[in-house]
Amino acid sequence: MKNYESKDIRNVAVTGHASKGKTTLTEAMLYIAGATERMGKVADGNTVTDYDAEERKRTLSTSSAVAPVEYNSKKINFIDTPGLFDFAEGAAEGIRAAETAVIVVSARSGLAVGSEKAFKNAGSRGMARIFVASKMDDERADFYKSFNGMVAKFGTMVCPVVVPVIADGKVAAYYSMIDDTTYSYNGTNVAFVDVEPDDPARFEAIKEVFNEAVAGTDEELMEKYFGGEELSRDDKIKGLKIGVADGSIIPVFALSGLTGEACDLLLDFIAEVCPAPKSEYAISNDEPVELVPDANGPLAAVCFKTVADPFIGKLSFFKVISGKITASTVPYNANTGKEEKMGKIVNMFGAKQLEADEITAGDIGAIVKLSGFSTGDTLCSSAKAVKLDGVATPQPTYAMAVKAVKKGDEEKIANGLTRLSEEDPSLEFYTNHETHQQIIKGLGEQQLDVTASRLKAKFSVDVTLSVPKVAYRETITMKVSAQGRHKKQSGGHGQFGDVFIEFEPFDCEKLEFSERVVGGSVPKNFFPAVEKGLNECMEKGVLAGYPMVGIKATLYDGSYHPVDSSEMSFKMAASIAFKEGVSKAMPIILEPVSTVRALCNEDAMGDIIGDINKRRGRVLGMTPVGDGMQEILCEVPDAEMATFSTSMRQITQGRGSFEAEFARYERCPEHIAQKIIAESRQD
Repeated sequence: MKNYESKDIRNVAVTGHASKGKTTLTEAMLYIAGATERMGKVADGNTVTDYDAEERKRTLSTSSAVAPVEYNSKKINFIDTPGLFDFAEGAAEGIRAAETAVIVVSARSGLAVGSEKAFKNAGSRGMARIFVASKMDDERADFYKSFNGMVAKFGTMVCPVVVPVIADGKVAAYYSMIDDTTYSYNGTNVAFVDVEPDDPARFEAIKEVFNEAVAGTDEELMEKYFGGEELSRDDKIKGLKIGVADGSIIPVFALSGLTGEACDLLLDFIAEVCPAPKSEYAISNDEPVELVPDANGPLAAVCFKTVADPFIGKLSFFKVISGKITASTVPYNANTGKEEKMGKIVNMFGAKQLEADEITAGDIGAIVKLSGFSTGDTLCSSAKAVKLDGVATPQPTYAMAVKAVKKGDEEKIANGLTRLSEEDPSLEFYTNHETHQQIIKGLGEQQLDVTASRLKAKFSVDVTLSVPKVAYRETITMKVSAQGRHKKQSGGHGQFGDVFIEFEPFDCEKLEFSERVVGGSVPKNFFPAVEKGLNECMEKGVLAGYPMVGIKATLYDGSYHPVDSSEMSFKMAASIAFKEGVSKAMPIILEPVSTVRALCNEDAMGDIIGDINKRRGRVLGMTPVGDGMQEILCEVPDAEMATFSTSMRQITQGRGSFEAEFARYERCPEHIAQKIIAESRQD
């Protein structure tokens, strides 16, 4: 594949809700552009962009994939992204690398939440956006119903460009507003036809919508159109280029990805109308600098995706903003401040690596075995270091404990999950040293299930997933005194230690130790041994074995033997006093409570609040944040948060999100405490 100037490059993210035909559409466009010899099918597991074993097994996209084509003297880099919310990292990667978002909507079921989110995310980056009403081959498809749904949601910026011609209740052909031509299709084979639509009035009205939208982008076009002149093809292209680039026009295309019908019209539009790579701002020495997509400019490229493979090594996908990457480039990571050794440069076509001499400004490529770079890092020159915006990685909120099926595989699990977390930054892996569990945190159940499968396939480690244990605490609620006496005689020197200790609740992290011994009943040199014995006991409470907190222990009396007393004796005596005293001091279980900020659509707010109440949560307040969304501030016990992520998604239909942060420990209700104690005894 030859090198292209930035003005002839188009980077296109294919996005939208799950199961609406994104991969199928991508496959059709690759075939029409001549990049493949046949159109693969998701169900058959033979598509270019769903090449991962898990994707083929599950017949769904779990990560983004790049596939470039050469079409009409342009290079188009398609980035097929997942639609499931569990794999939102893939969608974020595509949005970061592209200038245009093709948002796929099913003409059968209409606008879905994933499409709305893709529209919003692409808009936040100032991208050009195109709606595709796919699945027009389905007899239940209703383009005009889907189109009206888009207009109702996004307003008059939604503009029809290719619409179906309905004759005798069926799609007979497709009409292009740009060419003022009707096309009929037999698969991808196209012919010019003259078909009379069933509803000529509606057809004329929608043409009027297009012409007014195009004319409204430019004063000269407006004067021409409202002066009674017809807009030429060049006029329409001019207006569309302006409107698509500034976001005032959101084109809509009717087509079928499965059969390939009218996909060529979308390809033509991408090549002719969609924007080329544009300037970006980066930070250099704490100051913003503008980077122009010029191959001769200073090097700046962002790593938008990472693949960690145990066999081929690390594969880093880059979009070059300025300058070019060649074999002689000395890659400097602006995020770590380190230089790396250059690897092989390739263009990726799905799983296939195509060797490349260079990646120029505006283009997308990958570098093999560039170990120090992670998703979101900036590759540049050490002489002129700059930092670009990274990938908007979604916050992981769904956690599971990982346990090895085969004993002794814990280190393998840690190594494997660390590598998979590099590949997918929305995964977080850590060890909870309190519960002694390995934890994997992500966006949802399916993502973690896929991660477990990949761990087995790539790193030969079989694991089970379970709900993580909660790190409870124990404390006391009343003041008591207790004696601890340790006496042992076994010939020769014996062991003797005797202490009187007062235990009381205290506002402290662990143990507050003090003494008020008078008369030397316990020598000062044994005080540290008493404190050490108490601290060791604090690690395991008397109710369920959880660490103890919030206790003040005051040593006030005791006795000693001049020969038999030792540090060990007083340590043992302190331990005896602790167990007796704490058991009498009305010990209780404390549970961790988190502050939760839940963002939800207004019509789901009542159900979310109801769900929070069921989880023993307390709602502290609600704040409107615009766009029909509300933020609910609440406090919820960690023990009730395991399934909150799933509930939020179900209740809000995927529109909602939340963040949780540890707030404090609170007294656990008695009936729940009894369950915790019973479970600890079973363990």
